[in-house]
Amino acid sequence: MLDAANTAADTSDVKAETLLEVNNIEVIYNHVILVLKGVSLNVPKGGITALLGGNGAGKTTTLKAISNLLHSERGEVTKGSIKYRGAHVHEQDPAELVKKGVIQVMEGRHCFEHLTVEENLLTGAYTRRDSGADIQKDLEMVYHYFPRLKERRKSQAGYTSGGEQQMVAMGRALMSRPETILLDEPSMGLAPQLVEQIFEIVKSINEQEGVTFLLAEQNTNVALRYAHYGYILESGRVVMDGPAAELRENPDVKEFYLGMSDEGRKSFRDVRSYRRRKRWLS
Repeated sequence: MLDAANTAADTSDVKAETLLEVNNIEVIYNHVILVLKGVSLNVPKGGITALLGGNGAGKTTTLKAISNLLHSERGEVTKGSIKYRGAHVHEQDPAELVKKGVIQVMEGRHCFEHLTVEENLLTGAYTRRDSGADIQKDLEMVYHYFPRLKERRKSQAGYTSGGEQQMVAMGRALMSRPETILLDEPSMGLAPQLVEQIFEIVKSINEQEGVTFLLAEQNTNVALRYAHYGYILESGRVVMDGPAAELRENPDVKEFYLGMSDEGRKSFRDVRSYRRRKRWLS
């Protein structure tokens, strides 16, 4: 396990313009089911912002509201606003948002299984009008961050491992030259050592390429070691937010999301029974 002091982001380094503003949005599915209930968040340029919470908290719905992918699931933003670089975007076509530099890496990776790894990566450059030389240069950049993909570049994506498919999905997003990546559950289904590797790559891309990340993640422990700022969702509401370093030391976050308390690690059963009297909800 990497030492937190070596991986935790320094919030003092992230003092930049706000790229993405989500203001008090509500999302309803099938005209009936209220999923998000007044969610607000800001994503600064050049930062890693974590959207945290358990399964069903509303993390994926928030990302899909931003990237305008709700309509395919009979969902819609019924209140509030979503702005990117100060312009309203929540009613734009998803392809227009991609052209603005906002790319979502979906939960579950969603590779084109019948294509090779390299063919999958090249689909990320489909909307670009750059020369072949520029695209090849970016392909080598992707292979720099994901050397395993270079080894497997001729392999059919459907026969690669879960970790490799996650790398393919992230590399494909990079090929579009994004300004902001919405990364949904990058640790899902991966072994712990692979989770650390994926987050180290996210950190490197953020620092070296200047790509902004908004990542949704259930693994609060690892996410807060790499993020600059975090928002915790529960039942469609933001119940807490703050600099990642402060959230890591918050006693409620330790108890409910990191499985720790001042008395040491608690069992899942103990945490669940105590969850009913969360101090921030009282």
